[in-house]
Amino acid sequence: MAETLVKLPPPTLKGKTSVEEAISKRRSVRRFRAQPLSLPQLSQILWSAQGTTGTGSHRAVPSAGATYPLEVFAVVGEQTVESLKAGVYHYKVDSHSLSLQVKGDLRQKLAEAALDQSFIAISPVDIVVCALLSRTAYRYGRRGERYVHIEVGHVGQDVSLQAIALGLATVMVGAFEDEEVRKVLKVGGQIKPLYIIPMGKPV
Repeated sequence: MAETLVKLPPPTLKGKTSVEEAISKRRSVRRFRAQPLSLPQLSQILWSAQGTTGTGSHRAVPSAGATYPLEVFAVVGEQTVESLKAGVYHYKVDSHSLSLQVKGDLRQKLAEAALDQSFIAISPVDIVVCALLSRTAYRYGRRGERYVHIEVGHVGQDVSLQAIALGLATVMVGAFEDEEVRKVLKVGGQIKPLYIIPMGKPV
């Protein structure tokens, strides 16, 4: 069966918020309004995490040896992102699109996998950043894992600042059971979850 893709709107490359202003306003937020995100907002967030920039296949964050080990998923509720059905979506970097991985609202399951952090269940979108460590380890050996962890930190900062520029808020979550998160995403054991990033309009 052919894969069904949801084409995302192209990212905006010039905004109204300066980098300095976004840095000064960045805070960890765990309370979100019950208000949906627009598809352009989600598109912009995903692009800031792993989207391509300029010409060629360079991405929005630096990657050791351009090995690009990260895979990004969006866990969406019913009517929490305009024009998207509830489900787990995989971000396809090359086509700037989403592929439906799992149907249904799995935010509560994700919250349970994250040691019952309830705000994960009520945020409109939870971005989950995972890694295929072998992509970087193939080139750098055991030290490659350190490079992957550095890279996911770059993603966290990009997403945090992009959220501020969009009038949204985030928090970085690292406390979860890896295997339980994999079950929610329906991915294999070679995929290592590194970050859960709840996303929404702040209260």
